[in-house]
Amino acid sequence: MNPHQENAIPLEASSLPVIPIQEIPEDRALTETVISPTPKRFLKFVSKLEIRTSLRALTFESVFASIFYSIIGGALLSNFLLELGAGPTEIGLLAAIPQMANLLQPLGAYLVTRSTSFRSYFMSIFIPSRLLWLILLPAIGLVKLSGLAGYPVAQLTLGILLAANIIEAFGRAPWLGWSAVLVPQRLRGRYFGFRNSILGLTNFIAVPLLGLAVSAWPGGKLQGYSVILAFGIILGVISVVCQIWMKDVNPQLFKVGDSDTSQSQTQGIDLSFLKDGNFLRFVFYLSIWCFSVNISGPFFNLYLLDDLDIDISVVTVYNGLGTAANMLMLLVWGKLADRIGNRPLLLLVGVLVAVTPLLWLFVSSNEISFWVCLPCLHMLAGGTWAAIDLCTNNLMMGISPLRHQSSYFAIAGAIAGITGALGTTVGSFLATVPAAGGLLGLFVLSGLLRIAALVPLIFVQEQRSTPLGQLIRVLFPIKQPTDFIKAE
Repeated sequence: MNPHQENAIPLEASSLPVIPIQEIPEDRALTETVISPTPKRFLKFVSKLEIRTSLRALTFESVFASIFYSIIGGALLSNFLLELGAGPTEIGLLAAIPQMANLLQPLGAYLVTRSTSFRSYFMSIFIPSRLLWLILLPAIGLVKLSGLAGYPVAQLTLGILLAANIIEAFGRAPWLGWSAVLVPQRLRGRYFGFRNSILGLTNFIAVPLLGLAVSAWPGGKLQGYSVILAFGIILGVISVVCQIWMKDVNPQLFKVGDSDTSQSQTQGIDLSFLKDGNFLRFVFYLSIWCFSVNISGPFFNLYLLDDLDIDISVVTVYNGLGTAANMLMLLVWGKLADRIGNRPLLLLVGVLVAVTPLLWLFVSSNEISFWVCLPCLHMLAGGTWAAIDLCTNNLMMGISPLRHQSSYFAIAGAIAGITGALGTTVGSFLATVPAAGGLLGLFVLSGLLRIAALVPLIFVQEQRSTPLGQLIRVLFPIKQPTDFIKAE
């Protein structure tokens, strides 16, 4: 890691004015620590050229990583496990393992403060975790050539998934911290909206093609998956290489501060979030939301592939339609979030996301569902989840103080991981209980819990956020009796 001080930009501007990217001089390459009347210190400037280069590299990094993660997760990996003889329990574990690994995020937030470079820290994490998937390639070959039972390979896959996620968990919270440093606060909605729309376009093109390749591969679906897995590992490594062009930041700079901050750093993981009521309300919302989403989320693809017996190539096309809707709506949500704030958008769109699982009750194996209902459901989910993903991250960045940002991200990720894994575990159990209504029963339960999860979000405060009542009056204007009197 770099021994010299690195440049940075303001993250949280609650006590300092935000300096737009246009106002940063082209030749400015100095790091300034600004001490406000309160004991907060902000890393204020980097050159505009460095910001542009970093954001471009961050976009390319995300594109390559997105393809890699779509191969080792989602419908492609679910179909691979089903081909090996896996059932609802294994599919539930497929979703629960990454959630459980999030418990290690606070430790990652602590370890990164002992480093001197974000870039080197992440390379030491993401390269080994992605190369681990090479172990699966010869195992698939043995199943194909020797006729061995596929279920042990399914267990090996889950083991690799567990090991890779344990390693990556140490980098998830710090990665949000590095991204927050590189993206100016006033540009977050627009930049992340743009970047996520690029990712949506990538997935819209790549995932259906990968699903078609697996389904039509001459050597069978298992061999087809092994080929695209090798391709994905290469792209995963390339995405890490892209970090070379991202402006490096010394995590040690976040340790400067008042005596309380220094004391909390020496004692280990920061616990100041326990005194932050606004953040605790956000975490309470996030925990219920993650539980309600994960109680059904992993099983939509299982319902399509197993219950409705739809081919993987068609399922990836459905997912591609959802990705296309996600891509188209991200720019809209990003601009709207910059105008009205993230919290009101989460509340309004959250209602639509809560209703979506209930609409799956009207899906069956008929032609109308195949050609109309399922495509529309995936497009609705993709368009609305674009706002949820974007605004959740931006809201968490906005309410987390700069000096404790990695710790706050880690705590939120860990709690979300616990509740998400608990939701997946409960969902896996209920899916096997006939009295619970099977998968459709899970969808109903998930929809009701999502609505309940929105209640704590009402009490979360966000700076520069439009009050919900005022927003509703703007969106749905209702004439008052005085208006009619004036009109007369």
